[in-house]
Amino acid sequence: MSDNGSETGAFLAGFLIGGLVGAAAALILAPQSGEETRARISERSIELRDRALESAEEARRRAEEAAVAARQRADELAVEARKRADELTVEARKRAEELGERGKTLVDEQRGRVQGLVDEGKKKVQGLRGEGAGGA
Repeated sequence: MSDNGSETGAFLAGFLIGGLVGAAAALILAPQSGEETRARISERSIELRDRALESAEEARRRAEEAAVAARQRADELAVEARKRADELTVEARKRAEELGERGKTLVDEQRGRVQGLVDEGKKKVQGLRGEGAGGA
């Protein structure tokens, strides 16, 4: 958008400078009387002013259109970003639940193993007590 604005500004500047150079050349080379030359310069100045105003209006209109298009695209991108963020949130929650369930399963498995080892240890201790009581 800024490139388009600078191109338009450069065009307008060139247009105005060209018009002034043309007017000066017309003054120098004109075979008419001074009054005729002043009238032509006045008419040409009015034409140049009108063209410059038209060009400026066109540039303003294009800038407004570009701004509207940019706002619309920004809105579209914001909607897409919100949608993707929602999807990622759902995905992260699902993954967290899966990991939580897996963690619970692993804890239950380890608890069962530990309980089995504890039970086995108790049996061995009872067996040793039984041997000690019978041998004494």
